[in-house]
Amino acid sequence: MTQPAQAQGFADLGVPTPFVTVLADRGITVPTPIQAATLPDSLAGRDVLGRGRTGSGKTFAFLLPLVTRLTEEPRRPASRRPRALILAPTRELVSQIEESFLDLTKGTKLTSRTVFGGVGQGPQVEAMRRGVDVVIACPGRLEDLMGQGHVSLDDIEVTILDEADHMADLGFLPGVKRILDKTPRDGQRMLFSATLDAGVDVLVKRYLQQPVTHEADSAQSPVLTMEHHVLAVSPDTHLPVLVDLVAAPGRTVVFTRTKHRAKKIARQLNAEGVPAVELHGNLSQGARTRTMTAFHSGTASTLVATDIAARGIHVDDVSLVVHADPPVEHKAYLHRSGRTARAGSKGTVITLMTPDQRRDVRDLMRKAGITATTHQVSAGHPVLSELAPGERSYPGGFVAEVPASGGAKGGRSGGRSTGSASGGGRSGGRPAGGRSGGGRGGQTSGRSGGQGSGRSGGQGGGRSGGSRGPRSVSSAGGSVTRFSTSTRAGSR
Repeated sequence: MTQPAQAQGFADLGVPTPFVTVLADRGITVPTPIQAATLPDSLAGRDVLGRGRTGSGKTFAFLLPLVTRLTEEPRRPASRRPRALILAPTRELVSQIEESFLDLTKGTKLTSRTVFGGVGQGPQVEAMRRGVDVVIACPGRLEDLMGQGHVSLDDIEVTILDEADHMADLGFLPGVKRILDKTPRDGQRMLFSATLDAGVDVLVKRYLQQPVTHEADSAQSPVLTMEHHVLAVSPDTHLPVLVDLVAAPGRTVVFTRTKHRAKKIARQLNAEGVPAVELHGNLSQGARTRTMTAFHSGTASTLVATDIAARGIHVDDVSLVVHADPPVEHKAYLHRSGRTARAGSKGTVITLMTPDQRRDVRDLMRKAGITATTHQVSAGHPVLSELAPGERSYPGGFVAEVPASGGAKGGRSGGRSTGSASGGGRSGGRPAGGRSGGGRGGQTSGRSGGQGSGRSGGQGGGRSGGSRGPRSVSSAGGSVTRFSTSTRAGSR
């Protein structure tokens, strides 16, 4: 196993000039340790095993050799026979990999297609029929398309497994093996994983030919740049302390153990005026996309997620991770905490601990190899401002607007301030996030608009809607989704 040696630049590693330029345009000029370690071997066509934590730069470590090979040996892909395959455990990660691929290949004719469940397979089938260079897929839907004869892996030149240990955790390895068995033995294979558990080790031994193994954790592990704190709270102060933390400037990811808790906490944060969205396995793909769009854009400053999302979301400027529910396993703690301190930046990780969780949290930190500072706190404690500095802001709960014509927009509702609406009403609500909806409208936890009145907003009850009164359904995070042709008050 080799340790990474920092290179001067990507060109020194053999990356072609056009791709060096693309990276420079994005402000990426110095390779991360995992990139510096693996690129010379992967660019040479060798099988590579890269061990590095989430946030270490693995995506470009495998995309650069992939696009280099495909552009140096250009040919049009045959119908239903892609040239390269990237497997990833979650839909979010698949989408983010494709974003990076599209950035790299803007000046080329390379094509790609994402393949995952939760959406109709029609567009995926049509793309396979036309022919694409690269398929970026979750194992389940890809197996479905293969079984239906819509895609063949006989022409695959490069196969990449990203976050293989997470695929093992989710029980995907049997499907991954069946997929890899259909790829040519003489193709190049790259596997990236934070750990080499038994299941991942089986993949390495079975599918990689004399792989060159590179370890990057010791040189730039995100855990080394994080600050870890445990806040001892009572059940009564758990929510007020959480609200105080997430109301600080910057993006925050809050982790829970269950979908129910994610929904509940997102509802509570929105009710307190903190724009929050939720991410868990019960959401449709459309809802997941809207959630991540809102979080990426800053419309929602807090993402409340379950463990299933811990390894699938890549946002580089998350300043704070809060374990609202301490995880059961130390691996989950490390995976969750990897959402901050990405790409060498600093980050803060906070675990909220009630008295009955004291022993479990102590064991968790010991197994994770983490030395955390413990504080006994309540709402308004000075240490909260030290851990999450900055003026607290309560602009209002997140409201996802879905116009009748389609698409998705997002706004906020129920903040501390009161704004004027063109119809003469008022928008906003009570301090710390009041009620939303006229007539018998409920809170921001999921009900809006009294008996088809078409009203939106707090105590002022400004009107919203066009020629038809809007109908409303509850959306991710307990916020409100309105279907209308015009929304002019009650959110911003």
